[in-house]
Amino acid sequence: MQIQIYNTLTRQKEPFVPQDPQRVTMYVCGPTVYNYAHIGNARPVVVFDTLYRLLQQAYPNVIYVRNVTDVDDKINAAAKAENVPIGTITERYHQVYSQDMAALGALPPRIEPKVTQHIGAIIGMVERLIANGHAYEAEGHVLFNVPSFAEYGRLSRRDRDDMIAGARVDVAPYKRDPADFVLWKPSPSDLPGWDSPWGRGRPGWHIECSAMIEQNLGAGTIDIHGGGHDLIFPHHENEIAQSTCAHGGKLFSRYWMHNGFVNIESEKMSKSLGNVLLVHELLKQAPGEAIRLALLSAHYRQPLDWTEAGLREAKAQLDRLYRALDALKDVKASANRAPEAFIAALADDLNTPKALAELHQIANAANKATEPAEQARLKGELLAAGWLLGLLQQDAATWLKGEVTADIDVAEIEALIEARKAARARKDWAESDRIRDQLAARGILLEDKAGQTSWRVAS
Repeated sequence: MQIQIYNTLTRQKEPFVPQDPQRVTMYVCGPTVYNYAHIGNARPVVVFDTLYRLLQQAYPNVIYVRNVTDVDDKINAAAKAENVPIGTITERYHQVYSQDMAALGALPPRIEPKVTQHIGAIIGMVERLIANGHAYEAEGHVLFNVPSFAEYGRLSRRDRDDMIAGARVDVAPYKRDPADFVLWKPSPSDLPGWDSPWGRGRPGWHIECSAMIEQNLGAGTIDIHGGGHDLIFPHHENEIAQSTCAHGGKLFSRYWMHNGFVNIESEKMSKSLGNVLLVHELLKQAPGEAIRLALLSAHYRQPLDWTEAGLREAKAQLDRLYRALDALKDVKASANRAPEAFIAALADDLNTPKALAELHQIANAANKATEPAEQARLKGELLAAGWLLGLLQQDAATWLKGEVTADIDVAEIEALIEARKAARARKDWAESDRIRDQLAARGILLEDKAGQTSWRVAS
Protein backbone atom coordinates (compact mmCIF):
# COMPACT_ATOMS: atom_id res chain seq x y z
CA MET A 1 0.00 0.00 0.00
CA GLN A 2 1.41 3.39 -1.00
CA ILE A 3 -0.31 6.16 0.92
CA GLN A 4 -0.38 9.63 -0.63
CA ILE A 5 -0.76 12.68 1.62
CA TYR A 6 -1.34 16.30 0.70
CA ASN A 7 1.34 18.16 2.65
CA THR A 8 0.24 21.66 3.65
CA LEU A 9 3.89 22.69 3.93
CA THR A 10 4.69 21.94 0.27
CA ARG A 11 1.14 22.44 -1.08
CA GLN A 12 1.29 19.18 -2.99
CA LYS A 13 0.41 15.51 -2.68
CA GLU A 14 3.38 13.37 -1.68
CA PRO A 15 4.05 9.66 -1.05
CA PHE A 16 3.98 9.00 2.67
CA VAL A 17 7.42 7.76 3.71
CA PRO A 18 7.77 7.54 7.51
CA GLN A 19 11.08 8.16 9.18
CA ASP A 20 10.91 4.69 10.75
CA PRO A 21 8.41 2.22 9.25
CA GLN A 22 8.50 0.32 12.55
CA ARG A 23 7.37 3.39 14.51
CA VAL A 24 5.02 5.79 12.73
CA THR A 25 4.22 8.92 14.75
CA MET A 26 1.20 11.21 14.43
CA TYR A 27 0.20 14.15 16.59
CA VAL A 28 -3.17 15.90 16.26
CA CYS A 29 -4.23 18.99 18.18
CA GLY A 30 -7.06 18.05 20.51
CA PRO A 31 -9.75 19.85 22.51
CA THR A 32 -9.67 22.70 24.96
CA VAL A 33 -12.05 21.26 27.52
CA TYR A 34 -14.25 24.05 28.83
CA ASN A 35 -17.53 23.31 26.98
CA TYR A 36 -19.24 20.79 24.72
CA ALA A 37 -17.59 20.00 21.38
CA HIS A 38 -19.35 21.27 18.26
CA ILE A 39 -19.52 19.51 14.89
CA GLY A 40 -16.53 21.49 13.63
CA ASN A 41 -14.46 20.11 16.53
CA ALA A 42 -15.59 16.61 15.61
CA ARG A 43 -14.40 16.75 12.00
CA PRO A 44 -10.65 16.45 12.70
CA VAL A 45 -11.35 13.66 15.19
CA VAL A 46 -13.17 11.61 12.53
CA VAL A 47 -10.70 12.51 9.76
CA PHE A 48 -7.56 11.60 11.69
CA ASP A 49 -9.22 8.55 13.23
CA THR A 50 -9.77 7.31 9.66
CA LEU A 51 -6.12 8.03 8.83
CA TYR A 52 -5.07 6.23 12.02
CA ARG A 53 -7.03 3.15 10.93
CA LEU A 54 -5.46 3.24 7.46
CA LEU A 55 -1.93 3.63 8.86
CA GLN A 56 -2.51 0.62 11.12
CA GLN A 57 -3.22 -1.46 8.02
CA ALA A 58 0.13 -0.47 6.53
CA TYR A 59 2.48 -0.27 9.53
CA PRO A 60 2.98 -2.46 12.62
CA ASN A 61 3.25 0.31 15.20
CA VAL A 62 1.43 3.63 14.87
CA ILE A 63 1.68 6.02 17.82
CA TYR A 64 -1.21 8.45 17.66
CA VAL A 65 -1.09 11.33 20.15
CA ARG A 66 -3.97 13.78 20.64
CA ASN A 67 -3.54 16.33 23.40
CA VAL A 68 -5.98 17.82 25.87
CA THR A 69 -5.61 21.51 26.74
CA ASP A 70 -6.69 21.74 30.36
CA VAL A 71 -5.37 25.19 31.26
CA ASP A 72 -6.55 28.15 29.22
CA ASP A 73 -8.15 31.55 29.69
CA LYS A 74 -11.55 30.20 28.60
CA ILE A 75 -11.26 27.43 31.16
CA ASN A 76 -10.27 29.98 33.79
CA ALA A 77 -13.34 32.07 32.96
CA ALA A 78 -15.66 29.05 33.13
CA ALA A 79 -14.21 27.99 36.49
CA LYS A 80 -14.54 31.51 37.88
CA ALA A 81 -18.16 31.71 36.70
CA GLU A 82 -18.98 28.52 38.63
CA ASN A 83 -16.59 29.30 41.51
CA VAL A 84 -14.87 25.92 41.15
CA PRO A 85 -11.28 24.80 40.49
CA ILE A 86 -10.31 24.50 36.82
CA GLY A 87 -10.01 20.73 37.26
CA THR A 88 -13.75 20.51 37.91
CA ILE A 89 -14.45 22.10 34.54
CA THR A 90 -11.81 20.21 32.57
CA GLU A 91 -12.61 16.77 33.97
CA ARG A 92 -16.31 17.26 33.30
CA TYR A 93 -15.93 18.30 29.69
CA HIS A 94 -13.07 15.94 28.89
CA GLN A 95 -15.28 13.05 29.98
CA VAL A 96 -18.17 14.27 27.83
CA TYR A 97 -15.80 14.86 24.91
CA SER A 98 -14.43 11.32 25.15
CA GLN A 99 -17.93 9.84 25.28
CA ASP A 100 -19.16 11.93 22.35
CA MET A 101 -16.16 11.08 20.15
CA ALA A 102 -16.50 7.39 21.02
CA ALA A 103 -20.15 7.62 19.92
CA LEU A 104 -18.81 8.81 16.54
CA GLY A 105 -16.77 5.63 16.31
CA ALA A 106 -13.40 7.26 17.03
CA LEU A 107 -10.74 4.98 18.44
CA PRO A 108 -8.94 6.38 21.49
CA PRO A 109 -5.47 7.75 20.66
CA ARG A 110 -2.51 5.78 21.96
CA ILE A 111 -1.50 8.72 24.15
CA GLU A 112 -3.70 11.59 25.36
CA PRO A 113 -1.44 14.04 27.22
CA LYS A 114 -2.72 16.95 29.27
CA VAL A 115 -0.99 20.32 29.50
CA THR A 116 -1.06 20.39 33.30
CA GLN A 117 0.93 17.13 33.34
CA HIS A 118 3.69 18.69 31.21
CA ILE A 119 4.49 21.98 32.96
CA GLY A 120 8.04 20.81 33.72
CA ALA A 121 8.63 19.92 30.06
CA ILE A 122 7.24 23.30 28.99
CA ILE A 123 9.50 25.22 31.39
CA GLY A 124 12.50 23.17 30.21
CA MET A 125 11.83 23.96 26.56
CA VAL A 126 11.40 27.66 27.30
CA GLU A 127 14.73 27.68 29.19
CA ARG A 128 16.48 26.14 26.16
CA LEU A 129 14.97 28.70 23.80
CA ILE A 130 16.23 31.52 26.02
CA ALA A 131 19.67 29.92 26.26
CA ASN A 132 20.07 29.60 22.50
CA GLY A 133 18.91 33.15 21.78
CA HIS A 134 15.45 32.42 20.38
CA ALA A 135 13.45 33.73 23.36
CA TYR A 136 13.74 36.45 25.97
CA GLU A 137 12.20 37.46 29.29
CA ALA A 138 10.38 40.77 29.60
CA GLU A 139 8.25 41.98 32.54
CA GLY A 140 7.45 38.48 33.77
CA HIS A 141 6.69 37.22 30.27
CA VAL A 142 8.85 35.03 28.09
CA LEU A 143 8.45 35.62 24.36
CA PHE A 144 9.70 33.85 21.26
CA ASN A 145 11.85 36.12 19.12
CA VAL A 146 10.29 35.63 15.68
CA PRO A 147 13.06 37.40 13.67
CA SER A 148 15.52 34.82 15.04
CA PHE A 149 13.86 32.11 12.90
CA ALA A 150 14.38 32.92 9.24
CA GLU A 151 11.80 30.38 7.96
CA TYR A 152 8.92 31.81 9.98
CA GLY A 153 5.84 31.99 7.76
CA ARG A 154 6.75 29.11 5.44
CA LEU A 155 3.75 26.97 6.45
CA SER A 156 1.07 29.65 6.15
CA ARG A 157 2.82 31.53 3.33
CA ARG A 158 1.77 34.91 4.66
CA ASP A 159 3.79 38.07 4.42
CA ARG A 160 4.92 39.75 7.59
CA ASP A 161 2.12 42.33 7.82
CA ASP A 162 -0.54 39.66 7.28
CA MET A 163 1.02 37.46 9.94
CA ILE A 164 1.04 40.22 12.50
CA ALA A 165 -2.59 41.10 11.72
CA GLY A 166 -3.66 37.45 11.60
CA ALA A 167 -2.14 36.68 14.96
CA ARG A 168 -4.19 39.50 16.52
CA VAL A 169 -1.12 40.42 18.54
CA ASP A 170 -1.09 43.05 21.24
CA VAL A 171 1.46 45.77 20.66
CA ALA A 172 2.94 45.40 24.11
CA PRO A 173 5.82 47.67 25.15
CA TYR A 174 7.90 44.71 26.33
CA LYS A 175 7.97 43.07 22.88
CA ARG A 176 11.10 43.40 20.81
CA ASP A 177 9.11 42.73 17.63
CA PRO A 178 5.34 42.98 17.04
CA ALA A 179 5.23 39.36 15.78
CA ASP A 180 6.85 37.90 18.91
CA PHE A 181 4.53 35.51 20.74
CA VAL A 182 4.17 34.47 24.38
CA LEU A 183 5.75 31.28 25.69
CA TRP A 184 5.12 31.96 29.38
CA LYS A 185 2.98 34.60 31.08
CA PRO A 186 2.54 35.71 34.68
CA SER A 187 -0.44 34.54 36.73
CA PRO A 188 -2.05 36.68 39.42
CA SER A 189 -3.13 34.98 42.62
CA ASP A 190 -6.70 34.41 41.41
CA LEU A 191 -5.60 32.38 38.35
CA PRO A 192 -3.88 29.00 38.05
CA GLY A 193 -0.10 29.23 38.04
CA TRP A 194 3.14 27.32 38.53
CA ASP A 195 6.50 28.37 39.88
CA SER A 196 9.11 29.04 37.21
CA PRO A 197 12.45 30.84 36.82
CA TRP A 198 10.42 33.87 35.65
CA GLY A 199 7.97 33.86 38.55
CA ARG A 200 4.58 32.30 39.09
CA GLY A 201 2.85 31.88 35.76
CA ARG A 202 1.31 29.62 33.13
CA PRO A 203 2.23 28.55 29.61
CA GLY A 204 1.27 30.30 26.41
CA TRP A 205 -0.92 28.35 24.01
CA HIS A 206 1.61 27.35 21.34
CA ILE A 207 4.41 26.02 23.52
CA GLU A 208 2.12 23.36 24.99
CA CYS A 209 2.00 21.16 21.89
CA SER A 210 5.73 21.44 21.21
CA ALA A 211 6.54 20.29 24.74
CA MET A 212 3.99 17.47 24.72
CA ILE A 213 5.30 16.19 21.38
CA GLU A 214 8.86 16.26 22.70
CA GLN A 215 7.96 14.41 25.89
CA ASN A 216 5.71 11.78 24.29
CA LEU A 217 7.23 11.25 20.84
CA GLY A 218 10.83 12.36 21.34
CA ALA A 219 12.94 15.40 20.50
CA GLY A 220 13.46 14.38 16.88
CA THR A 221 11.19 14.57 13.86
CA ILE A 222 7.60 13.28 13.88
CA ASP A 223 5.90 11.91 10.79
CA ILE A 224 2.51 13.64 10.72
CA HIS A 225 1.12 16.70 12.48
CA GLY A 226 -2.57 17.39 11.96
CA GLY A 227 -5.44 19.63 12.90
CA GLY A 228 -8.07 21.98 11.54
CA HIS A 229 -7.34 24.52 8.81
CA ASP A 230 -7.75 27.32 11.36
CA LEU A 231 -4.64 26.11 13.20
CA ILE A 232 -2.22 26.67 10.31
CA PHE A 233 -1.64 30.21 11.54
CA PRO A 234 -0.64 31.15 14.10
CA HIS A 235 -0.64 27.91 16.10
CA HIS A 236 1.19 25.52 13.82
CA GLU A 237 3.44 28.23 12.42
CA ASN A 238 4.54 29.00 15.97
CA GLU A 239 4.97 25.33 16.81
CA ILE A 240 7.37 24.91 13.90
CA ALA A 241 9.41 27.92 15.00
CA GLN A 242 9.79 27.00 18.65
CA SER A 243 10.30 23.24 18.11
CA THR A 244 12.84 23.69 15.32
CA CYS A 245 14.80 26.20 17.39
CA ALA A 246 14.60 24.12 20.57
CA HIS A 247 15.97 21.08 18.73
CA GLY A 248 18.96 22.67 17.02
CA GLY A 249 17.33 23.10 13.63
CA LYS A 250 15.95 19.57 13.25
CA LEU A 251 12.92 19.14 11.00
CA PHE A 252 9.84 19.22 13.23
CA SER A 253 7.28 17.27 11.16
CA ARG A 254 7.60 15.53 7.80
CA TYR A 255 3.96 16.05 6.81
CA TRP A 256 1.33 18.62 7.78
CA MET A 257 -2.35 17.79 7.27
CA HIS A 258 -5.32 20.13 7.80
CA ASN A 259 -9.03 19.53 7.42
CA GLY A 260 -11.43 22.14 6.06
CA PHE A 261 -14.10 24.07 7.93
CA VAL A 262 -17.67 22.95 8.61
CA ASN A 263 -20.43 25.33 7.49
CA ILE A 264 -24.04 24.99 8.60
CA GLU A 265 -26.67 25.08 5.85
CA SER A 266 -24.24 27.12 3.67
CA GLU A 267 -23.49 29.62 6.45
CA LYS A 268 -20.40 29.99 8.57
CA MET A 269 -20.90 28.39 11.98
CA SER A 270 -20.74 31.05 14.68
CA LYS A 271 -22.27 31.96 18.02
CA SER A 272 -23.49 35.26 16.59
CA LEU A 273 -25.61 33.41 14.01
CA GLY A 274 -26.85 30.96 16.62
CA ASN A 275 -26.05 27.97 14.43
CA VAL A 276 -23.38 26.21 16.49
CA LEU A 277 -24.29 22.50 16.49
CA LEU A 278 -23.05 20.58 19.52
CA VAL A 279 -22.19 16.92 19.03
CA HIS A 280 -23.78 16.15 22.40
CA GLU A 281 -27.13 17.45 21.11
CA LEU A 282 -26.82 15.95 17.61
CA LEU A 283 -26.39 12.52 19.20
CA LYS A 284 -29.91 12.87 20.59
CA GLN A 285 -31.21 13.35 17.04
CA ALA A 286 -29.22 10.79 15.07
CA PRO A 287 -26.92 7.79 15.64
CA GLY A 288 -23.25 8.62 15.99
CA GLU A 289 -22.46 6.44 13.00
CA ALA A 290 -24.70 8.57 10.78
CA ILE A 291 -22.98 11.73 12.02
CA ARG A 292 -19.61 10.13 11.23
CA LEU A 293 -20.68 9.16 7.70
CA ALA A 294 -21.95 12.70 7.08
CA LEU A 295 -18.56 14.07 8.17
CA LEU A 296 -16.81 11.68 5.77
CA SER A 297 -19.07 12.52 2.83
CA ALA A 298 -16.82 15.37 1.64
CA HIS A 299 -13.07 15.22 1.09
CA TYR A 300 -11.35 16.24 4.31
CA ARG A 301 -9.48 19.18 2.77
CA GLN A 302 -12.66 20.73 1.37
CA PRO A 303 -15.24 22.73 3.34
CA LEU A 304 -18.14 20.58 4.49
CA ASP A 305 -21.66 21.97 4.29
CA TRP A 306 -23.56 20.37 7.15
CA THR A 307 -27.30 20.06 6.48
CA GLU A 308 -30.22 18.22 8.04
CA ALA A 309 -30.89 16.64 4.65
CA GLY A 310 -27.30 15.41 4.50
CA LEU A 311 -27.60 13.79 7.91
CA ARG A 312 -30.85 12.06 6.86
CA GLU A 313 -29.14 10.81 3.69
CA ALA A 314 -26.23 9.46 5.76
CA LYS A 315 -28.69 7.51 7.92
CA ALA A 316 -30.44 6.19 4.79
CA GLN A 317 -27.10 5.10 3.32
CA LEU A 318 -26.28 3.19 6.47
CA ASP A 319 -29.71 1.55 6.39
CA ARG A 320 -28.96 0.25 2.88
CA LEU A 321 -25.52 -0.99 3.87
CA TYR A 322 -26.79 -2.71 7.00
CA ARG A 323 -29.57 -4.38 5.01
CA ALA A 324 -26.90 -5.90 2.79
CA LEU A 325 -25.15 -7.24 5.89
CA ASP A 326 -28.39 -8.44 7.46
CA ALA A 327 -29.20 -10.45 4.33
CA LEU A 328 -25.91 -12.29 4.93
CA LYS A 329 -26.45 -12.85 8.65
CA ASP A 330 -26.20 -16.63 8.25
CA VAL A 331 -23.04 -16.39 6.11
CA LYS A 332 -19.61 -16.61 7.72
CA ALA A 333 -17.28 -13.95 6.33
CA SER A 334 -14.20 -15.39 4.62
CA ALA A 335 -12.21 -12.25 3.74
CA ASN A 336 -10.56 -9.99 6.27
CA ARG A 337 -9.26 -7.28 3.94
CA ALA A 338 -11.00 -4.55 1.98
CA PRO A 339 -10.75 -4.78 -1.82
CA GLU A 340 -7.92 -3.00 -3.62
CA ALA A 341 -10.15 -0.34 -5.21
CA PHE A 342 -11.40 0.70 -1.77
CA ILE A 343 -7.90 0.74 -0.28
CA ALA A 344 -6.63 2.76 -3.24
CA ALA A 345 -9.31 5.40 -2.67
CA LEU A 346 -8.42 5.84 1.01
CA ALA A 347 -4.69 5.72 0.30
CA ASP A 348 -5.13 8.59 -2.16
CA ASP A 349 -5.05 11.36 0.45
CA LEU A 350 -8.07 9.96 2.30
CA ASN A 351 -10.51 10.21 -0.59
CA THR A 352 -13.49 9.22 1.55
CA PRO A 353 -16.19 10.14 -1.03
CA LYS A 354 -14.63 7.66 -3.47
CA ALA A 355 -14.13 5.11 -0.69
CA LEU A 356 -17.82 5.39 0.25
CA ALA A 357 -18.78 4.83 -3.38
CA GLU A 358 -16.64 1.69 -3.40
CA LEU A 359 -18.29 0.56 -0.16
CA HIS A 360 -21.69 0.80 -1.82
CA GLN A 361 -20.36 -1.18 -4.80
CA ILE A 362 -19.40 -4.00 -2.44
CA ALA A 363 -22.88 -3.89 -0.87
CA ASN A 364 -24.55 -3.93 -4.30
CA ALA A 365 -22.49 -6.95 -5.31
CA ALA A 366 -23.40 -8.66 -2.03
CA ASN A 367 -27.10 -8.07 -2.67
CA LYS A 368 -26.80 -9.84 -6.05
CA ALA A 369 -24.50 -12.67 -5.00
CA THR A 370 -25.97 -16.18 -4.84
CA GLU A 371 -22.89 -18.39 -4.53
CA PRO A 372 -21.99 -19.08 -0.88
CA ALA A 373 -18.25 -18.51 -1.45
CA GLU A 374 -18.89 -15.16 -3.11
CA GLN A 375 -21.29 -14.12 -0.37
CA ALA A 376 -18.70 -15.01 2.27
CA ARG A 377 -15.99 -13.00 0.48
CA LEU A 378 -18.19 -9.96 -0.04
CA LYS A 379 -19.40 -9.95 3.56
CA GLY A 380 -15.80 -9.97 4.73
CA GLU A 381 -14.88 -7.16 2.36
CA LEU A 382 -17.87 -5.12 3.49
CA LEU A 383 -16.92 -5.47 7.16
CA ALA A 384 -13.22 -4.81 6.55
CA ALA A 385 -13.87 -1.74 4.41
CA GLY A 386 -16.44 -0.53 6.92
CA TRP A 387 -13.92 -0.81 9.75
CA LEU A 388 -11.44 1.41 7.91
CA LEU A 389 -14.13 4.09 7.72
CA GLY A 390 -15.34 3.42 11.27
CA LEU A 391 -18.68 2.12 9.95
CA LEU A 392 -20.74 -1.09 9.91
CA GLN A 393 -19.39 -2.52 13.15
CA GLN A 394 -22.79 -2.86 14.84
CA ASP A 395 -25.15 -5.82 14.69
CA ALA A 396 -27.14 -5.32 11.51
CA ALA A 397 -30.47 -6.47 12.93
CA THR A 398 -30.10 -4.17 15.92
CA TRP A 399 -29.25 -1.20 13.68
CA LEU A 400 -32.20 -1.84 11.40
CA LYS A 401 -34.60 -1.95 14.33
CA GLY A 402 -33.53 1.61 15.13
CA GLU A 403 -33.53 3.13 18.58
CA VAL A 404 -35.89 1.09 20.71
CA THR A 405 -36.98 3.55 23.40
CA ALA A 406 -38.79 2.78 26.64
CA ASP A 407 -42.19 3.61 25.15
CA ILE A 408 -41.85 0.84 22.52
CA ASP A 409 -43.34 -2.47 23.65
CA VAL A 410 -41.29 -5.05 21.77
CA ALA A 411 -43.47 -7.98 22.91
CA GLU A 412 -46.59 -6.22 21.64
CA ILE A 413 -44.97 -5.50 18.28
CA GLU A 414 -43.91 -9.13 17.89
CA ALA A 415 -47.45 -10.27 18.80
CA LEU A 416 -48.96 -7.96 16.15
CA ILE A 417 -46.52 -9.28 13.57
CA GLU A 418 -47.60 -12.84 14.43
CA ALA A 419 -51.26 -11.79 14.12
CA ARG A 420 -50.50 -10.27 10.73
CA LYS A 421 -48.71 -13.45 9.68
CA ALA A 422 -51.80 -15.47 10.60
CA ALA A 423 -54.04 -13.05 8.66
CA ARG A 424 -51.83 -13.41 5.58
CA ALA A 425 -51.93 -17.20 5.92
CA ARG A 426 -55.73 -17.12 5.70
CA LYS A 427 -55.51 -14.48 2.94
CA ASP A 428 -57.19 -11.82 5.03
CA TRP A 429 -55.34 -8.98 3.27
CA ALA A 430 -57.51 -6.28 4.81
CA GLU A 431 -56.50 -7.35 8.33
CA SER A 432 -52.87 -7.69 7.27
CA ASP A 433 -52.87 -4.14 5.93
CA ARG A 434 -54.66 -2.82 8.98
CA ILE A 435 -51.97 -4.22 11.29
CA ARG A 436 -49.19 -2.84 9.07
CA ASP A 437 -50.83 0.60 9.07
CA GLN A 438 -51.36 0.45 12.83
CA LEU A 439 -47.67 -0.22 13.40
CA ALA A 440 -46.62 2.41 10.83
CA ALA A 441 -48.69 5.02 12.66
CA ARG A 442 -46.60 4.23 15.74
CA GLY A 443 -43.35 4.61 13.82
CA ILE A 444 -42.74 0.90 13.29
CA LEU A 445 -41.94 -0.14 9.72
CA LEU A 446 -42.26 -3.73 8.50
CA GLU A 447 -40.26 -5.43 5.79
CA ASP A 448 -41.30 -8.74 4.23
CA LYS A 449 -38.45 -10.68 2.65
CA ALA A 450 -37.94 -14.37 1.86
CA GLY A 451 -41.00 -15.34 3.84
CA GLN A 452 -39.85 -13.52 6.96
CA THR A 453 -41.01 -10.23 8.45
CA SER A 454 -38.58 -7.84 10.17
CA TRP A 455 -39.33 -4.52 11.80
CA ARG A 456 -37.49 -1.31 12.60
CA VAL A 457 -38.14 2.07 14.13
CA ALA A 458 -38.67 4.73 11.46
CA SER A 459 -35.79 7.21 11.06
